[in-house]
Amino acid sequence: MKLLRITQPDSTYEKARECYSQSFPIHEQRTEESQKSILAEPEYHFDAVTDGEFVGAVLYWQWADYIYVEHLFISPEYRGEGVGSRVLDILCRKGRNVILEIDPPVNETALRRMKFYMRNGFRENEYRHVHPPYRDGSSGHELVVMSFPGKLTEKQYGDFNEYLKNTVMAK
Repeated sequence: MKLLRITQPDSTYEKARECYSQSFPIHEQRTEESQKSILAEPEYHFDAVTDGEFVGAVLYWQWADYIYVEHLFISPEYRGEGVGSRVLDILCRKGRNVILEIDPPVNETALRRMKFYMRNGFRENEYRHVHPPYRDGSSGHELVVMSFPGKLTEKQYGDFNEYLKNTVMAK
């Protein structure tokens, strides 16, 4: 399995965008314009996950001592085969704090997602966290912050939240 960084739209990018649009509700998706505008940003990684063919993608920001996983999605036909766990392992081996957000565990799907991340070494953080809206007309939504290798200190959470608001969501 390989991660292939995409910095310009191409056929793999189009496959990934199609899978992305099917994997997340519209309020959790960047607009096409926003996505294309950040592809070449040095700290942003739009990485296709391949295993001879496209199997998914991980979209993340890497800076200082942190990696923020903005979106991770696997093609439906490859789910349940350990692909997501292998992608997380690749990111966690980079020696940085890996941060991601999930929906609060209020239904079976969200609870299953939380357990998946916990099996992969992530820990739930207790900070009240609202992700800024991706689209005009949408409001921010409350999410649970999870991190690897352990819980974030208050300073680390503050660093992440400022980066999220001022860099990730700047475009």
